[in-house]
Parts: sequence; structure tokens; C-alpha cells
Amino acid sequence: MSERDKAFFDRADAFIKLANEQMEKSVEAGEVSASFMYGLARYSAWFSASGWTNARDMADARDETVDFFVNEYRRMLELNMDDYIQNFDNYVQASEQLQNKG
Repeated sequence: MSERDKAFFDRADAFIKLANEQMEKSVEAGEVSASFMYGLARYSAWFSASGWTNARDMADARDETVDFFVNEYRRMLELNMDDYIQNFDNYVQASEQLQNKG
């Protein structure tokens, strides 16, 4: 794995760690997931806006930009769903062991 790939997964793991810490505060996983998705959507909108010089150009590219982010999320979600399906017993067992430690 290249340093760039490692940094990518390290950042993702840091976000997941933060989400898991939120669940330690007696917050349901669905609530954490919803907040996580909202945060990502907000960040993605900011990221998109930072690439434009005016609102009109951003508005003109709105649908294309939304499609890009939705398609990328779908691809990543499908990849991770397949991974969980293939490794279900290992991942669920590890998750249950972590919950029982708390």
C-alpha cells in the first residue's frame, strides 16, 4: 500500500473512530450515521463551493456535482456492503466483542 493510500484509510479510520466515540455517549448508531452523513454532505457542499468563483456557476453545475458525489458514495457503499457480506461473521463478532467491553 502506498503512503497516499495509507493516508486515505487513516483519515477514514479517524472519522469512523469519532463516530464510534459518539456511540459511547448512549447515542443510537442510526443517529450517529445520520449526523455523519449530514456532516459529509455539508463538507462536500463546501468543497464544491470552494472550487467556484460565483454562485451562478456553482448553480449551473449543481446537478452534475450532486450526481458525482452520489455515484461515488454509492460505489463506496456497495464495495463496503460486499465486504461485510463476505466477512459478516468476523465483522459482527468483532463488533459484539467491542460492545461487550463497554
